[in-house]
Amino acid sequence: MNKSAPADLGLHPLIAQRWSPRAFLQDPIPAETIERLLDAAIWAASCFNEQPWRLLVADRGVDPQAHAAVTAALTGWNGQWAPSAPVLLVCGHTTRFSHDDTPNRWAAHDLGQAMGNLSIQATAEGLALHAMGGFDADKLRESLAIPEEIELVSVVAVGLAGPAELLQGGLHEREVAPRARKSKDELVFRGRWSG
Repeated sequence: MNKSAPADLGLHPLIAQRWSPRAFLQDPIPAETIERLLDAAIWAASCFNEQPWRLLVADRGVDPQAHAAVTAALTGWNGQWAPSAPVLLVCGHTTRFSHDDTPNRWAAHDLGQAMGNLSIQATAEGLALHAMGGFDADKLRESLAIPEEIELVSVVAVGLAGPAELLQGGLHEREVAPRARKSKDELVFRGRWSG
């Protein structure tokens, strides 16, 4: 299934090919590949080079209990499709600067940059990611000993994209639907804010 962005946009192929499937093969990801994904995240830019992101890796092949704990904390449809992914990343960030203990209001932005790097590296490795906001943060904290001072933002499924036929009903329909984006006119303002 080709889910690439339209070729006439002239995007870099890694950006054009990146998409968020729900159908994942259960094939394990080699440890060295996971390490490259994590290195890509670590080398993202951040305010004051704080690197506030924190990633917990739940690799079914290495720690099936951690993978099961993350799966148990997923809510909504996420619990139906995401457990197939061999790796689930729990993504969060610190909330204060380490150099002066003041609030870091750019931490979520910096986590986003780290995950953007990780996403592009994953695409280059032939892998897919799907980020989810549907999870029970309290369950994750309790089962995986995540400190309260970490702001949990997402859980990200990582693996090889599988065929849409692995999914049923509404999930299958969403998987085969064409990719779409809002228009630039809705999202980008030039010179001054309008709309």
